Amino acid sequence: MKKWISYGVLCLLVPAVVLCGALLFPAKQYAWISFCVALLSCLPVFLQFEHKKVSTKRLILIASMTALSVLGRILFTPIPGFKPVTAMVVITALYFGSEAGFLTGSLSAVISNFWFGQGPWTPFQMFSWGILGMIAGLLAGPLKRSRILLAIYGALSGVLYSVLMDVWTVLWADGFFNLSRYFAALASALPFTAIYAVSNVIFLLLLCKPIGKILERVQTKYAL
Repeated sequence: MKKWISYGVLCLLVPAVVLCGALLFPAKQYAWISFCVALLSCLPVFLQFEHKKVSTKRLILIASMTALSVLGRILFTPIPGFKPVTAMVVITALYFGSEAGFLTGSLSAVISNFWFGQGPWTPFQMFSWGILGMIAGLLAGPLKRSRILLAIYGALSGVLYSVLMDVWTVLWADGFFNLSRYFAALASALPFTAIYAVSNVIFLLLLCKPIGKILERVQTKYAL
């Protein structure tokens, strides 16, 4: 039951809040929409709390992965599109589950945007990185066993991020969803999408194994 509630919140309620915020409220309301998305992203993780000590340690590790994700995005600011955020979100999901992956992606967006700038795009970034983490958690077994599948997922996640974010591009430009403008936005974003997809593959192949070993040792030590 907890799993179904979690997936319902992440797959239905969060995108509904993001879209309603974009279509029904003025742009200045994005802060409230981001706040609501952040709260909803936390809910599935809190639903998993059963043993206080274990859950607290798990939450600390998720917070640490979020901090690394935010720091990585800031450090790679000089290279547009070349960011380790998706890699850190995916790694978190592989070792802590879909809910943790979504939470890490969502919080990485809103926290790092205190540096890059908050705006009506923030809720869309929160959902986009969050859903990439959730999907990675669902595919954790195959992705952990095969570096080829991991690389493929990294590339596809770069494409999916662009596909989701360009929904905001069209809504911002027209106030409603225009299919022809959407395809035009996807086409114009191809260079950025390609760079981001390649960066995801590079960061995942470089970071997944060493960080994964550390997380596995911590999980074993603290019985997480």
